[in-house]
Formats: sequence, C-alpha cells, structure tokens
Amino acid sequence: MAALPSGRLRICRWPKSNGDLLAQVVLYTTRFCPFCIRAKALLQSKGVAFDEIAVDGNPALRQEMMEKSGRHTVPQIWINGRHVGGCDELMALERSGQLDDWLAETA
Repeated sequence: MAALPSGRLRICRWPKSNGDLLAQVVLYTTRFCPFCIRAKALLQSKGVAFDEIAVDGNPALRQEMMEKSGRHTVPQIWINGRHVGGCDELMALERSGQLDDWLAETA
C-alpha cells in the first residue's frame, strides 16, 4: 500500500496475468466502515487494483467526495470515471453479472 498526497492510498493488487486491461477504480472510504471493507474485499477477490481515498478525519476529502457523488455516505465508488454508488450498488452489479462488464471496459 503506497501513500499518496492528502490521505489517498493506492492499493495495487494482482495485475491480471492473462493480459486483461485493468479498470481504473476509485473508492472513498473510512477505516472501520463495514460496507467499505465489504466493497474492497469484493474488488480484491476479483483481482482489481484500486485507489482508496480515506476520508477519516479529513473534512476536505469528505467534501470532495460529496461534491463528486452528491452523497455523504461511504464508500463511494467509481469505475473508469463512472459513479457506481456505494457498496449496495456494487454488490447489485455483481449479483446481476454486470460488474465484470464494467471492469472490462477501458477508461
């Protein structure tokens, strides 16, 4: 895990060995949020690299998240610049079989 400026964390995991293009995934999270943990676990299980922006104790980053998403809850997730929503929406994409399609699209 590498620290980026302003509390951002870059989680780089498992570039796919089959040469598939990896989606650009960004999550705004807080450290102990169970929904954040669940969303990250799903992405990690799929071998997806993502940028995590921790908003714990950082009102400026939370404000940035709220301005981009129109929401105040975490996680807030983007895939290739497309706003997914939160954990419930991410899990719904997975259940419907659409998440892999979203992840396969290039940015």
